[in-house]
Amino acid sequence: MTDQWRTDRHKKLIRPERDSAGCAISGLLNEDGALVDGSVIMRSIENMHERANGLGGGFAAYGLYPDYAEHYAFHLMYDDERSRAETEQFLAVTFDVAQAEPMPTAHIELLRQRPLLWRYFLQPKEEVRARQYDLTDDDIVARCVMHVNARIEGAFVFSSGKNMGCFKGVGFPETIGRFFRLEEYQAWMWTAHGRFPTNTTGWWGGAHPFALLDWAVVHNGEVSSYGINRRYLANFGYHCTMQTDTEVIAYLFDLLVRKHGLSVELACKAVAPPLWSEIECLPPQERELYRALRIVYGGALLNGPFSIVVTHAGGMIGLNDRIKLRPMVAARRGRTLYLASEEAAIRVICADPECLWRPDGGEPVIGRLQPAAKAAQPREVTIA
Repeated sequence: MTDQWRTDRHKKLIRPERDSAGCAISGLLNEDGALVDGSVIMRSIENMHERANGLGGGFAAYGLYPDYAEHYAFHLMYDDERSRAETEQFLAVTFDVAQAEPMPTAHIELLRQRPLLWRYFLQPKEEVRARQYDLTDDDIVARCVMHVNARIEGAFVFSSGKNMGCFKGVGFPETIGRFFRLEEYQAWMWTAHGRFPTNTTGWWGGAHPFALLDWAVVHNGEVSSYGINRRYLANFGYHCTMQTDTEVIAYLFDLLVRKHGLSVELACKAVAPPLWSEIECLPPQERELYRALRIVYGGALLNGPFSIVVTHAGGMIGLNDRIKLRPMVAARRGRTLYLASEEAAIRVICADPECLWRPDGGEPVIGRLQPAAKAAQPREVTIA
């Protein structure tokens, strides 16, 4: 570690100067369920190395754990063995744990301040389901994640979905990818992020993606409505503990889609709706719909410059703020959808896309895993 880094008592890495840079995001979805290894997304995000500054890198992947596809896969960070023991004692009350193990990692000389990294494959106990009969399994898991992150000192759940996982830390994304040995994993959807912290320090839990259940978010920009969004989410039992604005986006999509039953399209219009002046010019039926969305979900509206890639078990979403203050490029080739901050990050893994475009502000790009792909035998595919 060089002299330009210092460490505070919270074990966060802080650079003494502010670099002029911007976050990098990238994602790919094979809508037919074809699997690719993590080296593909690592090449894409590394091509935008200059947009990050080494204070955060991370990945999300779907289809990782077919042997435990019906179990929730918890990825946890611990400060020490005490916090691990307390967390495992708490988890054992609610869950049957099928497997608990340290996360496989490689030795990377630069990553000297890393936490303890463990993963667990678990399901709610039958007696817990019977006692909390008004809750779904997802509700039980979400509550437990909130408890660990808010109440157990030194413990942090950074991934909790089924057959998916997040991998993140303090470092450039390509370094974090090698550290977690992502080239050894196969998935049908990948996202990646290179972080330039805007208003928060660089720490392992503060790197992107931010996730809850099967929702994961990578974000370039700043959520200036964070305070309003955070207070709005608290009404529904979501506790923001990650010291960054991006956290609210993952919780908002979980609330709007899973809890309130909105379609993905409507959820996108709730967080990035048309301006009032635009709504008044719409046909009557659309005008009433968007008026209702803005009134009912005013606390869910995201303000500030952003481009985001949101992933879930059903597919991938790309979305810009309403006036497009951050870049996003989309492309398709065959059954693969690509999203990235820069065209070059797509072309390095897809040299000849069939179509390539820059989405308008507030207009979502939505890719969906085909229903047949969920039941089909996974197959591997090679991307040049």
